[in-house]
Order: sequence, then C-alpha cells, then structure tokens
Amino acid sequence: MTSTADGPGAVTATPAQGTPLPEGSAGGPVTHGIGASLPSADAPAKAEGTFPYAADLWAEGLLWAAVLRSPHPHARIVSIDTEPAAALSGVHAVVTHEDVPGDAGHGRKVADQPAFARDVVRYYGEPIAAVAADHPDTARLAAAAIAVEYEPLEAVTDPEKSFEAEPLHPDGNLIRHIPLRFGDQDVTGDIVVEGLYRIGRQDPAPIGAEAGLAVPRPDGGVEIYTASTDPHTDRDLAAACFGLPPEQVKIVVTGVPGAMGDREDTGLQVPLGLLAMKTGSPVKIAATREESFLGHAHRHPTLLRYRHHADSEGRLLRVEAQILLDAGAYADTTADALAAAVSFAAGPYVVPHATIDGWAVRTNNPPSGHVRGEGAMQVCAAYEGQMDKLAAQLRMDPADLRMRNVLATGDLLPIGQTVTCPAPVAELLRAVRETPLPALPKDSPERDWLLPGGPEGAGEPGAVRRGVGYALGMVHMLGAEGADEVSTATVKVNGPVATVMCAAVETGQGFTTLARQIVQETLGIDEVHVAPVDTDQPPAGPGAHSRHTWVSGGAVERAAKMVRTQLLQPLAAKFGMSTELLTIADGKITSYDGVLSTTVVEALEDKELWATAQCRPHPTEPLDETGQGDAFVGLAFAAVRAVVDVDVELGSIRVVEMAIAQDVGRVLNPRQLNARIEAGVTQGVGAALTEHLRINRGVVRQPDFTGYALPTALDAPDIRIVQLIEEQDVVAPFGAKAASAVPVVTSPAAVAAAVRAATGMPVNRLPIRPQTAVGG
Repeated sequence: MTSTADGPGAVTATPAQGTPLPEGSAGGPVTHGIGASLPSADAPAKAEGTFPYAADLWAEGLLWAAVLRSPHPHARIVSIDTEPAAALSGVHAVVTHEDVPGDAGHGRKVADQPAFARDVVRYYGEPIAAVAADHPDTARLAAAAIAVEYEPLEAVTDPEKSFEAEPLHPDGNLIRHIPLRFGDQDVTGDIVVEGLYRIGRQDPAPIGAEAGLAVPRPDGGVEIYTASTDPHTDRDLAAACFGLPPEQVKIVVTGVPGAMGDREDTGLQVPLGLLAMKTGSPVKIAATREESFLGHAHRHPTLLRYRHHADSEGRLLRVEAQILLDAGAYADTTADALAAAVSFAAGPYVVPHATIDGWAVRTNNPPSGHVRGEGAMQVCAAYEGQMDKLAAQLRMDPADLRMRNVLATGDLLPIGQTVTCPAPVAELLRAVRETPLPALPKDSPERDWLLPGGPEGAGEPGAVRRGVGYALGMVHMLGAEGADEVSTATVKVNGPVATVMCAAVETGQGFTTLARQIVQETLGIDEVHVAPVDTDQPPAGPGAHSRHTWVSGGAVERAAKMVRTQLLQPLAAKFGMSTELLTIADGKITSYDGVLSTTVVEALEDKELWATAQCRPHPTEPLDETGQGDAFVGLAFAAVRAVVDVDVELGSIRVVEMAIAQDVGRVLNPRQLNARIEAGVTQGVGAALTEHLRINRGVVRQPDFTGYALPTALDAPDIRIVQLIEEQDVVAPFGAKAASAVPVVTSPAAVAAAVRAATGMPVNRLPIRPQTAVGG
C-alpha cells in the first residue's frame, strides 16, 4: 500500500506476510481454508528483494538520524554539550532529554526507562542524545562530536549483589518477588538431589536490524513507519514522551524482518519523532548491527538453585527452587517472565508439594525483556537437569523416571491452577522415545564422519561419544495474571473479494495467512486480502505467546460468521428456512435438502457486506502472596529427544538429531506449523551451544555476528517431527495451541541431557562451554 503522510514526503510501507507453499493434509489435498498450506502473497517480492522493509523507506527531503549511546554501564552525567555537533555542516537538529516534552518513560509493561538518560546512565549503550543530518555519515559524526562529561560509578553487574547495593533506579533494585508455597512445606523424600544452574543472555538477533522513518504532520503530530509488533502500545508510549494526545501520533507498521514476539526497541521511535517534529522534515534511522544489539532487550540471564525430593520408586514429592532473574537496568516485561519461571519451575510433572522463590532485580547490565519462551526456557533447563540427576541416583532410565511423573489433564500446577486443557504429556514422551535412533557411523569410513566441530574438525573418531537425552517442556498462551486479552477485526466483502482489517502484526508467525484461511473457510471466498496495519485501526495487542492465532484469529472468525449470516439470511427467508440449514463449501451455498444451490458470488449480487467483532478469552487472575492463582488461559506441551556426538578431548559438540512430539491442538496450516517448530528447535539448539551475548563488567563485548554465534546451516541438526497431537482445546478458537515457543523452551534442556549422557559430566550452564563437555 502507499500511505501519504500529511506533510513533506510520501512513504511506501507494506507489512510482511509469510506462508509456506501448498501442501496436502491427512484428509487429502486441501487448497484453501483451514488445514491448507496457502502460498504466501508476498513470497515473490521477498525472493526478488523488492519487499519494502523499514530500512528501505524513503521520503522527499529525508534527513538521517543517529543516536549517541553511553560508553559506561553506570555513570553520572555531569554535562552534555551539543554545540560541537550542531556546528557541523549538514546537521539540522540535536535532541537530548531536555527536548522531551513529556515526563513519561518507555517500556512495555513498566514505563520506567527515560527516552534519553538524564542525570544517570544505567547500562552500556543507553541513549544520551540523537542527531538529524542530511547524510547518515554526517549524523554519526555529529553524534560522536557531542561532548558528554561522565562521572563513572561502580557498576552492579552481579544480580546477587543487587539486593544489598545502593538503589540503581528510583523504583529500587527489586522488581518482583514471588514466594510460591504449595502443599506441605515440611515434606522430605527418600532421595534428594540438588543443583545450581546458570542460563546465559540469549539475543533475539533478528535478521534485520531496527529501522524507522518519522514524518511530521501539519497538526503538530507525527507519523512513524517502523517494524512494530504492538503499534498501539508504541503509539501511546511515544505520545506520552512527546507530550501529545495519542490521536496526533500514528504508527504505520512496515515489513517486520524477524521478531521473537515483541520487537522491543521502542526507544528508537522517540528520537525519530522528536527530530521530525523539530526539523519539520522526514527523519530516518537504520541501526547498525552493533546498535541493534545494544538497543533491544535480551533473554533474562538466570541463576537457579534446585532441590528435588522423591520416594524410592522415583515419584516426585517436593520441589524446592530459588530463581533469580537479571532484568538489567529497567523492568520492562520482567515481572511477566518471573511469573512464568516460578509457575513452571517444576515442569510438566505432578508435584504435590513445592517451595519456590523467584526474584527479579535491576543491575547495570543491558535490559532484559521478551524473548520467545521467557522464564519457561530457563527453568526447563534446570528442572530437567534435576530429573537426570534423580534418575542417576535411582539408577533408573531417565525416560522411565519422567514417564512415572508426567502431568495430565485434571492435575494441579504448583500455583494451584487445575490443568483443564488437553495435556498429553505421556503420549508426547512415548512418541519420541519409540522413534528409532539415528544410525551410528561406526561402520562408515573415517572420511564419511561428520565430526563435532564441522567437516574440517580437528577431532578423531575415537574420542567421540554419543549421547541421548530427553526433555519435557511447557509454555502458556496469551498474557497472564489478569491481562486483558482482546482483539478487534473487521471483515468486508465486496463481490468476489474479501478484506480483513485487524491490527495484528505479521511477524512471520503466519497471522495474515490464517486470516485468509478463516475467511475462505467461513464465506467460501477464495480472494482474501489482509489490510496493512496502523494505529487508525482498533488495537489487537502485541504479537507474543501465540495470542494472535487465538485472540485475533478468533475476532476474524466472529466477524466472518456475522458476514455469513448477513449473506445467508435473505436466501433463508426466501425459502422459508433458517440459516443453520444452509452450508457454504467450495464457493457454493446449498440447503440441507438440495432445493437451494447457488454460488456465493451470485448470492452477493454486488452487495457490500461487513461486520466488526471482538474476541476476549476468559479472564485470569494475578498470583497471590503465596504464588497461587488461575494465572493462565491455556498451556502447550512438547517432548524432545536429542542425539549428540561429543568429542570428549576437544569438548566440541555436534547435535545429530532432534526428535520432537508436540501438543498443537489443531493443525491449521501444515507447512507453516512444521516451519515454526523447526525454527523453534534450531533457536533452542543455538541457546544450548553457541548463543551468548558476552558482558564484561557491564560492557557488551563484540556486539556483532562474529562475537555472537548464531547456529548456521552446518550447525542445524536433522529435525524429526515425530508426532503432532491434535487434541483441541475447547476454549480456543479452532482449538489450536502455541506452536513455536515450546520447542525453544524444551530443546536446550534436551541437548544438555544428551551431553550429560555422552560425557557423564554435570551440564549446569547454557550455553554449554567446551570445558563442560570434556568427559571420560
């Protein structure tokens, strides 16, 4: 689409839409509607490189922005002199905290982060000022020319020391403490195992770095074109910083080049808007990879201490845990991550008694926030490590021990909530366990070995040990603890074409494809378009926790059914029957007795029909003072079996195969679902072996793709989706469940378990370091 802002410059922005190629389903070939694998409408543009992302946008009279970031993790700002930057030729404006009209900060859940640091910088890379110039190089030179005098302060980078440190923020260092108490607090077991686990700082590492374009409006407001995944929240936060009413700020969503739920560098939009309004010109920024690493939130580094109690038969009696999340400098979504970590601290197992304390604290490390499976991924690695220790102590097969304790529908979580949704955990574990193992390469010539370390690895086959490990994981869907989950959608039909308007952003999760499928299924219309997203539409909420499949998909379905009623009522009245006696299939409307048979296009008679509907799931409640409450709308589960080869001399690891069975509720798009699961497993392998943003005394080291190692095609294992269990959740639209988060949560724990099995070494840290994998 082309959206022309009221002011200088015309901007072209098209939202991303991703769908796999057509594929048949178990019931035979499906070419449209639910169960089909529709071709992506934008696949040709993406393949040809013509699909417009925010970094590709242009406007008449364009200026370029650059941001000056703090070189210290903690310092007092003595003075800021912008004159050297303003004096450079080509510089049009410089803004600091003094140019922010509003008092509000930004942050998804807790708006505690200033747009620009005022008196104190609290993390390395915190924005200090921003510059607009006529060339990107000039803007960066000008930003570097700003003279800032700092008084360095001692940085608190160890979250355990944060409790006793001087307050790093006006709100204090402790963000949240959840003391969960469930059952008898004095129960002990015949067998007791303890463990200490550390989970590193994983970065979302989107394929495209952050970018945006701001265009001033004649009414004194601004339009911002960016890859937002929650445009209405971004608009409200930006408007508060600008001191403007929300209706004077418009967010237009461009193509999103990768997102793990929320794309959370909301601070980028404030400098853009301020500079655009100050200069009266369009202003664009395209972050470098280093700026991207410094600007957005990361997965919470976590310290976990566990004690598991079991009887002599291996049945869990009690779980004790202490969980400490490093939030970095600001709170953002940390309280939500902690709730997930505490709630799922015992995993998908029946645990009659639990004593779990979770804390989240501020430090002078870079901010942590939403990354797929936050909270759940960290505890999964720890509780599965405990299950392996318990199995070793009992001399039981690790899979047998897990099977003896698995959760099922009707059981209680340690938060006191009953699992009412399908929970086929035993079936999932059985499926991966019964899948044949990959063949050993011992009979192959040495030249055919793919050794740990890659094809040119320095290892010897004689030093390689194979290990097999299991893990069970769980995630929640939608928001939690009383979050008002609601989305609004409009469906319009004009002749043979239908249009869906919904502010749910396509981040690669496939919402636009699903919306097309829903309308095809409900109305029998093949040509369905999904309108671009902006904040002139009603809000749909963030793209996280599979909420758009449930909430926004549910809104589209309700709106489409209302249009269906409008379409069928005149026909039903004409033949003296109710609309329930009419069916729509393959573009035709037929009655139960065959008397009526016509096409949808003929029935429309060039009429325009439309309806708007909302979807709001059943409410949840916050955890109480003992960590109890019905906090979640729904749950999804997975089982993963990892097979690894470990060179026990070099410590190098090769993941040979990942077998996964997943609880999906209902398969809505076969190809798309498979792609999401495979991507989640690969991201989990990265968290297990390579992905760790290195911090030294608060300073980010090598914030680029040489210092931060993503798994490549050579690192990706064979991924076998051995079973997709379709037990529909009756309270979810279409019965579908979360698809991509639970493989990310479960896969790192499975890899760690397999390395333990191969080496006999305790693997209690992610990512796994070479020295950890050197065993006997």
